[in-house]
Amino acid sequence: MRYLLSATALALGGCLLADSALAVNGHYVAGVEGLRAATVPPPGTYYRAYLVHYRIDSLTDGRGDDLPGDNDGSVSALVSRLVWISDKRFLGADYGAEAIVPLQRTSLDFDAVGIDDRDSGVGDIFLSPLVLGWHGHRWDAVFAAGEWFDTADYDAGDPATTGKGFRTTMLTLGGTLYFDAAKSWSFSALSRYEINGEQDTTGITPGDSLTVEWGLGKRLASGLEIGLVGYDAWQLERDEDVPSGAPNDKAEQHAIGAEAGYFWPKAGLGLNAAYLNEYTAKDRPQGDMLRLTLTKVL
Repeated sequence: MRYLLSATALALGGCLLADSALAVNGHYVAGVEGLRAATVPPPGTYYRAYLVHYRIDSLTDGRGDDLPGDNDGSVSALVSRLVWISDKRFLGADYGAEAIVPLQRTSLDFDAVGIDDRDSGVGDIFLSPLVLGWHGHRWDAVFAAGEWFDTADYDAGDPATTGKGFRTTMLTLGGTLYFDAAKSWSFSALSRYEINGEQDTTGITPGDSLTVEWGLGKRLASGLEIGLVGYDAWQLERDEDVPSGAPNDKAEQHAIGAEAGYFWPKAGLGLNAAYLNEYTAKDRPQGDMLRLTLTKVL
């Protein structure tokens, strides 16, 4: 279990605490999408701002047991996402592209591993030249491919560092089903598969990971949409080239929560709020997340 390593061993060992403070093993943060997450909007340009606060209340080992001592911390992030959907079609889908720029602050106070560290700054940037959205009478689907670049500052000796020190290719596949003609009831599932590159300063390659976010929602006559949301994330492979004798368990996290959202068509403005609680985690921090999402049609 990587969190049992000392700070010195972590500096030599590869995947640091910051790598898993939010993401299960790569770059993508589970829980930032929820209701109708797999529905691509109509042609146009959209700005989305995610305000996320993740509160850590424990550290878990590879079996999912809490480590002894006071182990807490937090990660706060303001993430800007620009989405462009063209009026061109490819394979019967609307074609688009997107970019993501995160700004984050991490605070870690883990007695079990002797870490007390804080850092803030711009995180790694994501670019996707391929977003495809399909729309049916009672369904929507999405496929996308993009790259997380190691653009942020990374320090192997700084557990709260904002960068990961490696690149990640992310593939997205998902769908939304509507249970009535008015599309007031919906169920959405959005998967992200991450293929991680080698971390330059350590030579370690983090194992691939899979994240699935889901949401079951009901849009009321008032326009307010409410529902249950959750996520499940697994590290599918062990890290490669980890120093001999160092722990190398696979991380995992599962959460459930609630979300509410409202869209004002005349203003082209939407606001969503969600709370999710992690009920199971392995080889990583465990806590809860509060998320606010602002969407503006440009």
